Amino acid sequence: MAEQTNMQVARPFLKWAGGKRQLIPILEKNLPEELLAGQIENYYEPFLGSGALFFYLSTKYSFKNIFLSDTNIDLILSYNVIKNNVDDLIKELEFIQNQYFALEKEERKKYFYSVRLDYNIESNNINLSKYNKSWIKRTSKLIFLNKTCFNGLFRLNLKGEFNTPFGDYKNPKIYDPENLKNVSTTLQNVKIEQKDFCEISKGFLPRSFVYFDPPYRPISNSSNFTSYSKNSFTDADQIELSKIYTVLNNNGGKLMLSNSDPKNTNKNDTFFDDLYSDYTIKRIPAKRFINSKADKRGNINELLIVNY
Repeated sequence: MAEQTNMQVARPFLKWAGGKRQLIPILEKNLPEELLAGQIENYYEPFLGSGALFFYLSTKYSFKNIFLSDTNIDLILSYNVIKNNVDDLIKELEFIQNQYFALEKEERKKYFYSVRLDYNIESNNINLSKYNKSWIKRTSKLIFLNKTCFNGLFRLNLKGEFNTPFGDYKNPKIYDPENLKNVSTTLQNVKIEQKDFCEISKGFLPRSFVYFDPPYRPISNSSNFTSYSKNSFTDADQIELSKIYTVLNNNGGKLMLSNSDPKNTNKNDTFFDDLYSDYTIKRIPAKRFINSKADKRGNINELLIVNY
């Protein structure tokens, strides 16, 4: 659809491993001409995460239909809460922030681990089939943990428990009420679902742009961070994703996919070059911001794979 100017500029409300906020200028330069020409009606993002590209596109373009999805239950829950009950969520976050800021350092640490424990205990009782007000408190805990945990790293162990430790920040900005309201406005009339990426091909609409941002393939043993949900994303999943990519290509979709570049550490690793040999593979500079060691953060190549 035609380019537009959105007065409500929404930004990601969570810090997420692999978030694309820093790469927006590069992604923008590689958008399909059909989008720029107003010929795209629908937008799909099946690995939603922080939604950086979605929020950026929403400020510039108007789509007839927007489909956002992810396998992470709590992520989808939080988007739906902000869409439907943002004012109640803001009140809950204000309450948490006031409690937290009134505490001294050691008490803050105890508070963090208490919230984390409650959050994990509740994980077995999440029901996405019917929206309910209990989601509001859970979303407030997710946002609080995200803003106060070490390096903003959302990490789950094999049991599906959030296990990132406390982050020692003096005055963390736990929530931004204005941005949350802008996010809520942006999410109106957007379909938000918890589902696997394979389901995107069902009922896929013509004149669509799809952005795939899956959990990255590790480029070293130390970077083996693929659990944004309790299930890891394996090479077999990457291969399955490439098949879905081809299905949507054959259905006329305009496609963009991000992933790690194995050649950063092994010049002979042609895993993605082989998988996407029929498409355009670009190597782009990026920064690695989430790493337990500061000296391991810095410039690194990523892949951008497009079918146009």
